[in-house]
Amino acid sequence: MGLERRGVGDRSAWDVIRARQPWGALALVMLTGLAMMRNGVDVSSGPPQPAGAVSAQQGRTVAAPKPSAGLRPLSYAPASRVRIESLKVDAPVIDVGLDSEGWISAPPPQDPNLAGWYQNGISPGQSGTSVIVGHVDNDSGPAVFYSLGTLKPGAKVEVTRYDGRVAVFQVYGVEVYAKDDFPGVRVYGDTGHPELRVITCGGDYSRAGGYDGNVVVFARMVATR
Repeated sequence: MGLERRGVGDRSAWDVIRARQPWGALALVMLTGLAMMRNGVDVSSGPPQPAGAVSAQQGRTVAAPKPSAGLRPLSYAPASRVRIESLKVDAPVIDVGLDSEGWISAPPPQDPNLAGWYQNGISPGQSGTSVIVGHVDNDSGPAVFYSLGTLKPGAKVEVTRYDGRVAVFQVYGVEVYAKDDFPGVRVYGDTGHPELRVITCGGDYSRAGGYDGNVVVFARMVATR
């Protein structure tokens, strides 16, 4: 499939331009199914899941918040930190791209308090959908997004950028999807507003196959500072 299966070093200038656009990022992530986040530990209860989430496509979603009057999208700048006060998450963010096999990379699992921003897509606060990923656990136990499935609509996610600006997003949906039925258009499509998706592993876990799903948080920018 061309770009979708190449490593970063093999991409042409045109491929890079495509990857910077919302649908370029969508094509990359849809085909990988975020399979890079497979680390886990055998825990009897597993990580918390969205209320009512059992398998392929369940969770809780409300109407997306209306943008505040006069709120404008920010210009491009990489993400440096993500904070979710209600979950006590306060983690540095590193850039992640594609690995040598063409999969989207995850942050190094050895550091449990580390998130990754998909650098070939939209930056947080720009018009479009930006993506931040992180591990739910590692061999030592819970990691940065272990409690992501407990987020409720209305919660705030703050992303600090390297230009010093902070984009504040309000959660309006928390859902879990099976990796073999991941709705890329729904998750990564451009809504016409600055949006954020925070993604980690979810669903059932086995040592043979890892987690069989992804928890996805849907959030829209409501403020900047």
